Amino acid sequence: MIACPNCKAQEPDGTIFCSECGAQLIQPDAAQTHKFSQAPDEQFDTGVYIDNMPSQGNAWISLHLLESGHILPIGERSEFTLGRLSENQPLEPDIDLSEFKAFDNGVSRLHAIIRRTDGNVTLVDLGSSNGTYVNGIRIAPNMEHPIHHGDIVALGKLKIQIILS
Repeated sequence: MIACPNCKAQEPDGTIFCSECGAQLIQPDAAQTHKFSQAPDEQFDTGVYIDNMPSQGNAWISLHLLESGHILPIGERSEFTLGRLSENQPLEPDIDLSEFKAFDNGVSRLHAIIRRTDGNVTLVDLGSSNGTYVNGIRIAPNMEHPIHHGDIVALGKLKIQIILS
């Protein structure tokens, strides 16, 4: 764990920005690389490494799940739906957050869309039951809301830090 120099909040090792106040935790001169390990019983392998300048191969965006510390590079398409799977669900999200306690945290089956157009990145809440928040402010459903590198997005109670490459 590392302490935020601004507000003293405790964050998982490798966190880039404080989830409470947004202060940068990794300074530009600290060229260390941090490996995010996972418990042996988990069924997936992210194999993710991150340094002070985000770069995940061809991924233009990565999602830093603040509770678990996992970073998910989500590819190079221009649009992704975020949500969780459930039985007999006709439409599935592009990014399934089920393994990160999505149901317990109030993530809807199709919760939100992250979209990149003309160099801008936007987030759209898809009328989710528990809302979508950007830096603590609830966004209106079905309307594009700009997001930036380091923003904290909450899908219900599941907090995600946005990492743009």
